[in-house]
Amino acid sequence: MLYNQALVDELNVLARYNLTSAQEGIKVHQDAATAVIEATARLFHKGLVDHEDGGYLTHLGLETAEKVQAILTILCPEIA
Repeated sequence: MLYNQALVDELNVLARYNLTSAQEGIKVHQDAATAVIEATARLFHKGLVDHEDGGYLTHLGLETAEKVQAILTILCPEIA
């Protein structure tokens, strides 16, 4: 399976989470890009975040976000 745009959008949402604090979530506002709103809702339905508009990562979401951010660090060391 190759990455499609919907999957990339979900990965980008997970990359926005600050993994150094479990007390810090995200809020996707209604005026955000449609792709971001839809990606965040899909992450909720997959059980990775606790609200349809973002919120906090679930345990599965935290594990996934850690992997996403690790991959970004490896592939794009200049942004680490």
